Amino acid sequence: MKKLIILFVICVTTLFVYQATAQVQQAPVVTGNTHHEQATRNEEQSNSATHEDEEDDFGGILLSLVIILVAAKIGGDLCERIKQPAVLGELIFGVIIGNFYLLGYGGFEHIKHHISIEILAEIGVIILLFEVGLESNLKEMLSVGFISFLVAVLGVVAPFLLGWGVSLIFLPEASIYVHIFIGATLTATSVGITARVLQDMGRIKYRESKIILGAAVIDDVLGLVILAIITGIISSVNAGSDGISSSKVLLIIAKAFAFIFGSLLIGGVIAPKLYGIAAKMRGSGLLISFSLIFCFGFAFVAKLIDLAPIVGAFAAGLILEDVHYKDLTSKGETELRELLKPIAAFLVPIFFVYMGLRVDIKSFANISIIWFALSLTIVAIIGKQLCSLGAIFEKNLNKWVIGLGMIPRGEVGLIFAGIGAKLMINGERVIDANTFSAVIIMVILTTLVTPPVLKAVFSKSR
Repeated sequence: MKKLIILFVICVTTLFVYQATAQVQQAPVVTGNTHHEQATRNEEQSNSATHEDEEDDFGGILLSLVIILVAAKIGGDLCERIKQPAVLGELIFGVIIGNFYLLGYGGFEHIKHHISIEILAEIGVIILLFEVGLESNLKEMLSVGFISFLVAVLGVVAPFLLGWGVSLIFLPEASIYVHIFIGATLTATSVGITARVLQDMGRIKYRESKIILGAAVIDDVLGLVILAIITGIISSVNAGSDGISSSKVLLIIAKAFAFIFGSLLIGGVIAPKLYGIAAKMRGSGLLISFSLIFCFGFAFVAKLIDLAPIVGAFAAGLILEDVHYKDLTSKGETELRELLKPIAAFLVPIFFVYMGLRVDIKSFANISIIWFALSLTIVAIIGKQLCSLGAIFEKNLNKWVIGLGMIPRGEVGLIFAGIGAKLMINGERVIDANTFSAVIIMVILTTLVTPPVLKAVFSKSR
């Protein structure tokens, strides 16, 4: 751990020297040259400017990646030591280095706005949702029955309406699309965080745990459908109309559902044929290559019809099953989930740190933003407690455990916030900097509170 911190300090120092050197190189040098000599030198500099800028830019990208990854690992390590998800440490360290400018050092500012880092973060979130889809077994999700489905529906509707209401109170001047989007950020449940807590407790096979995990997966599906509908509506409004008719809304809803369920049907036909072709080819890395082709292909189609690419990535993961690529694994290829781990270990932390980098602590100088963040957190918790009413007819179940297990928003809430921060409507961002910071605080608090409370209530109930 000490070595990691020393490495981080070295990286920061290197970045400082790198930027200082770049500024010196860009500074004009005054000499006694004639006007002709100066013009010649300017021409030579102009001819090589693009190449030099690209080299300098590439160096900055490499150093930025080093800083992001080291910060992610330090943050993840510290949170793991206190029994918290590593993703929380990545996010918090992103917030820390993103606000170093408040201490008078602006060396990290270029990372926030660098298009290459943003693209890597986008690819990271696509890989993350692909992984979530792979871990979500469709047959098991359907087998948990009506109770999990009812819990999931209530776990989406209640937080959505409560979030919308809080947004109306704190952002009265904002458009209806802002209120809808903030409500949508509260609908998701982090399957990974809840599953990790239940597994650590040895309670993963309990009836309550199966209901929670089944409902959490359905939550994600419903949340992604809502996200697809909202982004579709906003895209339609940006296309040239001041409002949107009910028929257009119905069309967008139909398109979103058609993509999700059409992907499951068509993808189930395409996947065996795609991997059948791969099985006949020679060479290494065929399974991971064709799986990424499948993932990026579905993400592209989703983007093509004005849906979020992560919806396509999740659908691709949901479709794929071991049976589809058994011919490749029988030839000696490593299991797909194992192949994805090193890719995700590189790209996914970039997304979480990048989300933290974009949080401006100065936003909380405004007391109303603090109250907004706390209010969002409260209704996010209350909304998920209401979902336990879906299990009211089941006897011998701890309803509190079900409600608490659905609280953490984790990575899915961050993804929603990140998409909202990029969407524009009428020239303004759907999620502005202040609102984005409030949503991030809500994600951090709901993620922090769940593990200790869930452990305490579950242990007491048994």
